[in-house]
Amino acid sequence: MNLNYKLGVTKPFPCNYLPGQEERLLVAIESNLHNSEHYGWLMQQGFRRSGNDIYRPHCIGCQACQSLRVLVHDFMPSKSQIRSLKRNQSFNVILSENVKKCYYPLYERYINTIHSDGSMFPATQEQFQSFTDNDITEQCFIEIWHDETLISVAITDKIPDGLSAVYTFYHPDYRQYGLGVFSILKQIEITQQLKCRYLYLGYQIEECNKMNYKNRYNPHQILVENQWQTVNK
Repeated sequence: MNLNYKLGVTKPFPCNYLPGQEERLLVAIESNLHNSEHYGWLMQQGFRRSGNDIYRPHCIGCQACQSLRVLVHDFMPSKSQIRSLKRNQSFNVILSENVKKCYYPLYERYINTIHSDGSMFPATQEQFQSFTDNDITEQCFIEIWHDETLISVAITDKIPDGLSAVYTFYHPDYRQYGLGVFSILKQIEITQQLKCRYLYLGYQIEECNKMNYKNRYNPHQILVENQWQTVNK
């Protein structure tokens, strides 16, 4: 693989996760990086994608965002995660390769109910497509059904060494079932079935309540100074 490439750097802008902070991003701007093989390599260097943009935090004086991936073949569920699997075992899990029309109404309801105080409110079709449309890599969609009702969708990228969790949304009436946790456990299970090594969960941010849950899946690795370090709590 040719690893000679150029990156762009954004101007600083208000941080979406830490109040009073500014963030800036490294962006993979070369089109030859926008394929599954190169994207998989960039994921190993701590990058993520948003739509067709591939980026990594590059903030001055702050390293709060830590890339995290689960070592799926060594994964040991905690007691609470085992309870999640048992609590939701009556739900039907389906792996889809295509976006379905029933996804957007669920997404819209999720954003407008659960995140009505956030930057993504109100939900829009264009916003939804930023998660589902990409020319970089293949995707799959992990659906959770309660009888005839779609209650959750986990948008997931396929990369050479595993899966990457992109975004999960669920039915607000099922909030007490912990479908976010259950979806990650199912993503781990599917990654195992695919005989891949990692489930990438994005950035762990300890100081942000909405982003500090990913280190509960053990063992996992975090990227520190461009080296993956294994954590087994």
